[in-house]
Amino acid sequence: MIDTHAHIYLPEFDKDRPYVIDKAREAGITRILMPAIDSTTHSTMLKSEESHPECISMIGLHPCSVKENYEEELKVVNNYIKERSFIAIGEIGLDFYWDVSFREQQFDAFQRQIETAVENNIPIAIHSRNAVNECIEVVQQYPELRGVFHCFSGDVQQARQIIDCNFMLGIGGVVTFKNAGLDKVIKEIGMNNVILETDAPYLAPVPFRGKRNEPAYIKIVTEMLSRISGYSIDEIEKLTTANATRLFNLK
Repeated sequence: MIDTHAHIYLPEFDKDRPYVIDKAREAGITRILMPAIDSTTHSTMLKSEESHPECISMIGLHPCSVKENYEEELKVVNNYIKERSFIAIGEIGLDFYWDVSFREQQFDAFQRQIETAVENNIPIAIHSRNAVNECIEVVQQYPELRGVFHCFSGDVQQARQIIDCNFMLGIGGVVTFKNAGLDKVIKEIGMNNVILETDAPYLAPVPFRGKRNEPAYIKIVTEMLSRISGYSIDEIEKLTTANATRLFNLK
């Protein structure tokens, strides 16, 4: 299996990162894809990649990090892209949950990073908190674009719009939350456009909700998806791994 979205490089894992990665490997996780946040964490992310071959980096500017200096942050992203290849631009997008004072700057940063992804023929990983419809509207402007709506928590109609845009749905621990509503989405759309993720250290599945999340907990997500969809766990593992391998052009 592939954890397509985990911040394994953050300080929450500083004391036991090798152990957490070993535990993930034992759980059947062969690769951990790491979305970027901003220049304060790029170097630690890349060091984690160097130390652990299972970990593979994206690059990008998180919408919550879009502030007065976002132009400088975008320059940092572009400089990295000139230096080496990345599997995706991410995580990028819109977040209107915490703060909307940089709303226009978020749209600008989102679209400029999409254009970078298109130019480099790589996918994007979208963060869309309280902004799913807005992100869909932006993505619809780029028919050649592909990617994933990370931590998808929308409804069936939004899921279908996303799939029509040639995007995947990133499903993680939220699917185990009682009132999340993702069970209805999965029953309607099936598993053909789903990839697995944790968003570690955030959004741990039940029964670990509220505690540190980690890649090994993907197993809990597959068990829940099996109960909802009717697919066997083995089928879900194979299908989502094939989806992620194809989307991110993994070897």
